[in-house]
Amino acid sequence: MDHSALVLIEIGALLLGIGLLGRLAGKLGISPIPLILLGGLAFGEGGLLPFQTGEEFIEIGAEIGVILLMLMLGLEYTAKELVENLRGSRMAGFVDMLLNATPGAVIALLLGWGPIAAVAMAGITWISSSGVIAKMLQDLGRLSNRETPVVLSILVIEDLAMAFYLPILTALLIGLDLGAGIITVVIALAAVLLILYIALKHGHLVSRLVSSRDAEVLLLSVLGLTLIVAGLAAQASVSAAVGAFLMGIAISGPVARNAAQLLTPLRDLFASVFFLFFGLSTDPADLVPMLIPAIILAIVTMGTKVLTGYIAARRAGIAEAGRWRAGFALMPRGEFSIVIAGLAISAGVNPSLAALATAYVLITIVFGPILARIPDAPGFARWAKKRQQTRRGRERAVA
Repeated sequence: MDHSALVLIEIGALLLGIGLLGRLAGKLGISPIPLILLGGLAFGEGGLLPFQTGEEFIEIGAEIGVILLMLMLGLEYTAKELVENLRGSRMAGFVDMLLNATPGAVIALLLGWGPIAAVAMAGITWISSSGVIAKMLQDLGRLSNRETPVVLSILVIEDLAMAFYLPILTALLIGLDLGAGIITVVIALAAVLLILYIALKHGHLVSRLVSSRDAEVLLLSVLGLTLIVAGLAAQASVSAAVGAFLMGIAISGPVARNAAQLLTPLRDLFASVFFLFFGLSTDPADLVPMLIPAIILAIVTMGTKVLTGYIAARRAGIAEAGRWRAGFALMPRGEFSIVIAGLAISAGVNPSLAALATAYVLITIVFGPILARIPDAPGFARWAKKRQQTRRGRERAVA
């Protein structure tokens, strides 16, 4: 068969498969991400029917998918909101990092992968999935709940922290010596702060630059400028994803809302390609020895995320049931964990890290939304209410 025809057929089959998996996920009431990852495993290296052509298209599409994911996340916030959330939830962010990054680093060291892999695994277990959690809160009807701003604040802090974490990880992965590494990190952080400054002080100029009443012009302007910023960020040793995220922050007001509406179908398409690409690049045979570590890691870090959300909600004065809802909502990991694992693997870190990350993300994404329903169960709600009444009684007795 002609090569061009074979490429079109295989890519078309993969996209159709993604669509069917998305439909199945909708019927099951779960995120399509785990099914897409499983589909990638089935058609990747060592799978049932290995994908043979069109790798370059899938790889480029995957990179665009990451950029669009982070751009859309940035469009949800303004620079002012980011700064306010950072100031108000600094302690929650520190607790989040301490509780959830540590288990990932520890397991990498226990497996003998070395300190660089430990830094990568720390990020993989630290960052919750903003996309999965946002959709989950919407599906559960919790967007207007009192604890939801607490959950969103933690997610924003995590996303902003990635702007500082990823340059450091990148410097470590490419093996720079101490002096060159420090220079690279300083340049990267300077680039991040410059983009953030532009977003905070001159975001209206960026919005005016891309603004248009014509939907096609607006789409092309936002997407084109985002790809340029992402490329320049990557050249400055900052992740392209971080550049796209900060670009989204710089665009605000009606322009941001209109751009988000236009970009949503593109984001869904290329984000699916990204998760598919990660599955395609992972050999299913590598997952088997990593299942036990992934299960242990998932149990530990889902528990630490519950504790993180509970503590943050308690500091915000949320009632007992809301504290548990906040904690359970933070459990799923997703896009950032996969991005970090992809960076590590492309830099030559132990290939088993990809298998561990894939299995780990699958477990948290599948079971996270299921477990998030526990605080809404009548029995749990009665227990939480009784627990709160008992605590209030003790406080009155002490007073």
